[in-house]
Amino acid sequence: MASQEGAVLDAQQQRQSVEWFRYSKRVVLKSILCREDKGLGLVGERVVAGGWVKWRKEKAEEGVSELTQGPAEAPDVTCCEVLLSRVPLLRSIARILLGKDGAVVPRPVAGPAKSELVVAYFSINDGSCVANLQIVVDSSMSLLGQVMSVGTSILVEGVLEEIPSPSKHVVRLKVEKILHVGIVDIKKYPLAKTRLSLEFVRAYPHLRPRTTVVASVNRIRNVLSYATHTFFQNNGFLYVHMPIITTTDSRVCSKMFHVTTLFSKSDEMEKLIKTSDDERINLEVVKAAIREKKNRIDELKRSDSNKEALLDALQDLQKANELALQLEKQQKSAFIKVGEVDFSKDFFSCPAYLSFSMRLHLESYACALSSVYTFGPIFQADDSLSPRHLAEMWMVEAELAFSELEDVMNCVENFLKFICHSVLENCSDDIQYMSKHIDKDCIDRLQSIGSSSFARITYTNALEVLNQVNDQTFETKVDQGLSEEHESYLAEKIYKRPVIIYEHPKEVKPFYVRIRNDGKTVSTFDIIAPKAGVLVRGSQREERIDIISKRIEELGLPQEQYDWYLDLRRHGTVKHSGFSLGFEKMVMFATGLRDIRDTIPFPRTHGAANT
Repeated sequence: MASQEGAVLDAQQQRQSVEWFRYSKRVVLKSILCREDKGLGLVGERVVAGGWVKWRKEKAEEGVSELTQGPAEAPDVTCCEVLLSRVPLLRSIARILLGKDGAVVPRPVAGPAKSELVVAYFSINDGSCVANLQIVVDSSMSLLGQVMSVGTSILVEGVLEEIPSPSKHVVRLKVEKILHVGIVDIKKYPLAKTRLSLEFVRAYPHLRPRTTVVASVNRIRNVLSYATHTFFQNNGFLYVHMPIITTTDSRVCSKMFHVTTLFSKSDEMEKLIKTSDDERINLEVVKAAIREKKNRIDELKRSDSNKEALLDALQDLQKANELALQLEKQQKSAFIKVGEVDFSKDFFSCPAYLSFSMRLHLESYACALSSVYTFGPIFQADDSLSPRHLAEMWMVEAELAFSELEDVMNCVENFLKFICHSVLENCSDDIQYMSKHIDKDCIDRLQSIGSSSFARITYTNALEVLNQVNDQTFETKVDQGLSEEHESYLAEKIYKRPVIIYEHPKEVKPFYVRIRNDGKTVSTFDIIAPKAGVLVRGSQREERIDIISKRIEELGLPQEQYDWYLDLRRHGTVKHSGFSLGFEKMVMFATGLRDIRDTIPFPRTHGAANT
């Protein structure tokens, strides 16, 4: 008896678990479709649901329509409507004429109680999960001429019912009211086809989240973001916001974007450019006059008459040539002035850049708050078209005071395991979809992170391992140092899991990393992941002011820009370490995507920022 009561109580609790979105009074589809019973426990519940149409079909069914049970008078319908409602072939022809996926839902025709209704079956998705909800609409719900095609948004009210012959889905929504329809021009809608390549949808970044792959990627990205904050907050880190604009030129690693108002707001610059344009026009006029004067002189020479006119013409030509030379000099001078920027008149009174990395600024807070992290965009102006390069990316960066190299390596390994486990636990449907359609190994790859430790190998030992490879020809010789090709081979072919390569030669790492006792290598590490390449870069920072000052001088960096950074070594220095995780690279690792442009909502690359 008690067990029966418990079962009833569990069923009631499941029925009450439908999730109404507080701010739009609708049910989130995830709360229906992602239950263990796939929504069966909610059969009979009245809900309001909304989403975008993924696919549709219609068929004629015999039934009783409330609209056909009225008086015998014929409603105001046309012959065309009657034919459309009774002849399926004509409906198909009308659908072709109106659009590939569009359809006219005709009104029912008055007559006997039993009539043939047009029933449309829609699959909608609101972005909360991979699964779609099937909704059923009969012709009594729509007006003639209303087109319900792929991409249409719809908000409906109805009752959940069990599908008579369930396959992938077991429940559907029988629509009783249509509350909203956002129509689509099927001839212009770029995502009307059901199968679209990632390359194609990149041209429509504002619409591509409606595709299942991109929607799944962004739900996975969301979980990775949340897990990142959860890990650091649970382990005593403080989240601090770092500046996007910096005056520290760290181009030792990458080209940087300049931040300036000179070219957009300077009246003097605008006048200079306008003057340059005017002079260019005047110069062209003068050159045209010179050509005419030369023709006139040739005519005077051929006629051999009026020597005074010829002499005057030659003098005019000389003056025109002198004027042309003067205008050319002024034009060149104007171009030189345009190219020379006086940053003392700029907004910040000095050169400023979009930050390529926040690690230097983050160190200042680690040297006061002990363990800190930040999560934000970074920018690099390299004109690379590599599928692993973006001009704007997101970076997770952390700094740990009183920590040495091994400490920070342990921290990163635990961090990666935590966020991979979070994806498997909270995005199982999305990961399964990516495994089926993008990369069949992505689930195994995520699971392997948590089940085994990372391989750890020094830079020198990595070269030795690669030198022993006989069945692979590398484009770059191993004795020239590790390349991206070599690193990927280590992670994907030899170790088949993430690899931590540490203790690099000091020549290949930035000035701020700690030099080891041998004077040749530094306390650094890179984590190489299958599919993503370099996922994390980290190091123990150089806390000795004499050594870091010498490194700045050796590399020819502007000493004055780093004076504030050296203050951290002058005043209460401490050993500290940190790392940077390329967030888009992490998404690539989790999903198996091959192109980094598919991991971020609005990709910015060389020559492409059209939204």
